[in-house]
Amino acid sequence: MLLTRIKGPRDLDRLSQEELDQLAAEIRSFLVDAVSKTGGHLGPNLGVVELTIALHRVFESPKDKVLFDTGHQAYVHKLLTGRQDFAGLRTKNGLSGYPSRAESEHDVIENSHASTVLGWADGLAKANEVLGREDHHVAAVIGDGALTGGMAWEALNNIAAAKDRPLVIVVNDNERSYGPTIGGLANHLATLRTTDGYERFLARGKEILERTPVVGKPLFETLHGAKKGLKDFIAPQGMFEDLGLKYIGPIDGHDIEALESALQRAKRFSGPVIVHCLTQKGRGYTPALEHEADRFHAVGVIHPDTGLPVSTDAASWTSVFADEMVKLGKERKDIVGITAAMLQPVGLKKFADAFPDRIYDVGIAEQHGATSAAGLATGGAHPVFAVYATFLNRAFDQVLMDVALHKCGVTFVLDRAGITGTDGASHNGMWDMSILQVVPGLRLAAPRDAEQLRAQLREAVEVKDAPTVVRFSKGVVGPAVPAVGKIGGMDVLRAPGAEVTRPDVLLVSVGALAPMCLEIADLLDKQGISTTVVDPRWVKPVDEALAPLADRHRVVVTVEDNGRTGGVGAAVSQALRDAGVDVPLRDFGIPQRFLDHALRKEIMAEIGLTAPDIARQVTGLVAKLDGRYDSEPAAAVD
Repeated sequence: MLLTRIKGPRDLDRLSQEELDQLAAEIRSFLVDAVSKTGGHLGPNLGVVELTIALHRVFESPKDKVLFDTGHQAYVHKLLTGRQDFAGLRTKNGLSGYPSRAESEHDVIENSHASTVLGWADGLAKANEVLGREDHHVAAVIGDGALTGGMAWEALNNIAAAKDRPLVIVVNDNERSYGPTIGGLANHLATLRTTDGYERFLARGKEILERTPVVGKPLFETLHGAKKGLKDFIAPQGMFEDLGLKYIGPIDGHDIEALESALQRAKRFSGPVIVHCLTQKGRGYTPALEHEADRFHAVGVIHPDTGLPVSTDAASWTSVFADEMVKLGKERKDIVGITAAMLQPVGLKKFADAFPDRIYDVGIAEQHGATSAAGLATGGAHPVFAVYATFLNRAFDQVLMDVALHKCGVTFVLDRAGITGTDGASHNGMWDMSILQVVPGLRLAAPRDAEQLRAQLREAVEVKDAPTVVRFSKGVVGPAVPAVGKIGGMDVLRAPGAEVTRPDVLLVSVGALAPMCLEIADLLDKQGISTTVVDPRWVKPVDEALAPLADRHRVVVTVEDNGRTGGVGAAVSQALRDAGVDVPLRDFGIPQRFLDHALRKEIMAEIGLTAPDIARQVTGLVAKLDGRYDSEPAAAVD
């Protein structure tokens, strides 16, 4: 196999055109076989095989910087830079599903949030200029889905201002982000896809007119002088050229020879250049091409021949939300849905099918989505903006200043909250309950099971004068966790016997961690430690009944799947201080550091967010209060 002979990018230089085509076929076969075993981003990588080969033949990584926006299309890049062991893809100690500096000097950007690559490229090109590195180049690959993001256009505005600063921007135009790309830019690129191109037209016209006696040459010069208008009529790449960017394309993104020629021309140019490449997401794999929803953008473990899942998961948090949204849509005509280019992943596809006139896909533009939601609410609708928890970070200012300041009734539904695991540091939803704590008036719900998700979503959309947030985990929804009582707005999940006058521990359980918190209570009970377990349901604001309840216990413990800094534990601690309740408090959550990719349960074990770990520490704390604690560690809890 040719692929096994590729240990680095320069090994590509020795291959003939025929061998390059063979290598592309081998890479596609490898990807289908490998990713079907582990799951991962299959469709995007099948679409960039020839493009990535051409990039590494033209540019000299790592001296030249080859950057990938989002990074989910970097599997081919990994293969060509010496990383061909995909057996542990997206698992602990295996390859990351995104570029990773720890893996290779060829990887530059680890952040897999979209629309950032052009900002990176602008900075790297400026560094080359400042330090006089004329033999260094920067090539940034961005999909047209990512070009719907405002950050990309802010960067383009700056890049275009430097006419003599070399920078190659490769637009990987596959008509899609997760699903089909939407918006004005997508329509513009679609126009470019359907043209035969201005240059060929002008060349043919020149040939004919120059053979025409007397009037031919003056007429050609007049037409050439009107190049801008003519070009916009035939191939409206003028949008890019209006910014001051040289445009090359559209290029067949699966023709290595044509790609290399275009990239070489762009590399030689002394200023910023856009190379527009037409690619096909899922290319070479029939099940992906026939999957209209997202062309196998991301898959679980599948059968490589059919593309069908090897196993069928139970109901997920996302599917519960999806079904309840449809029910709400039938009951209330003011309910509308908003997604940032992720209609299917966030569970709004069913709502879109049922109410096509009440769904808005804003593209990869979370900031715009939040402010547009404020406008919808002000106009009398109730928008439900469903977004991954990690991506709400990008719209914090809009949540604060547009939605909350104006007291707009907008509901944000945060999917993939807490530790998500296999997608790595940038996808863990561990920041939302911290950053949202500072937003005045905002209410935040963390449902513990499917029933509570349905109930709290309904409670959220009833709020008309403030933003509400409902957050839930990735994956399968757990079993129902019934309440045994109620105190204020909180559900009591476990209470000590009536004979216990002052229980030892008040355990505040947040969201989907309720089953684990009940397990902690069982372990404490075996140590003779009495425990009350409550689910606040709405974790912001802190329930007024919590402080007096805490005052009737010896210790307060909070458990959340969010960063500990500024999270629910910190909010509870502040509420107790404000109420004058002087009870020891221990908060358990995610340490404030970037976590490597692994299974969720592996990460939970690594950071000590498990029932035995927490029970052991709480046992030690109670023993210390009892005066039983000395230099010896607390007894192990089975």
